[in-house]
Amino acid sequence: MRIIGGKFGGRKFQPPAKLPNTRPTTDIAKEGLFNTLQNLIDFEDARTLDLFGGTGSISYELASRGASDLTIVERDKVPFGFIKKTMEELKVEGVNLVFGDVFRFLSSCNEQYDFIFAGPPYALQEIDDLPRIVCERNLIAEDGVFVLEHTPRNNYEDHPNLFKVKNYGTTIFSFFGSGVVAK
Repeated sequence: MRIIGGKFGGRKFQPPAKLPNTRPTTDIAKEGLFNTLQNLIDFEDARTLDLFGGTGSISYELASRGASDLTIVERDKVPFGFIKKTMEELKVEGVNLVFGDVFRFLSSCNEQYDFIFAGPPYALQEIDDLPRIVCERNLIAEDGVFVLEHTPRNNYEDHPNLFKVKNYGTTIFSFFGSGVVAK
């Protein structure tokens, strides 16, 4: 795996071979995602939330592009330790690494974020609850974006905050805004 762009661009990292419950976003899908996001968000000094941190790949991209306040939620010890170690190696400051369940975190979160990313395990039964929870709890800052990574079996076209969908084969990114956004 590698960091696509920004000050750490080109840097490679090797996650442990057996990371439980992780499915890293492919480099091709991640590159497409960030090509889209660069037209939507100014990452410099952005407040970000990475749900289901996994390998930390998305947060490394955010840090590389200047995000200064990174909250990452991961419930498994091995991926949590890997993210912590990698952020220390990259000397990234402003990281709030939360060890715990995403839904428990969301139920008590009262912050707003410029960018929220959720890359849950595709088999997660509660995946369809994520857009509703994030929007109802008003976690997306004004002009902010929430991106949910999912498979074609999930469809959010009727969600009032959905404004864009990008398809990379079996990986789909649905983009949600804080208010009513023209599709």
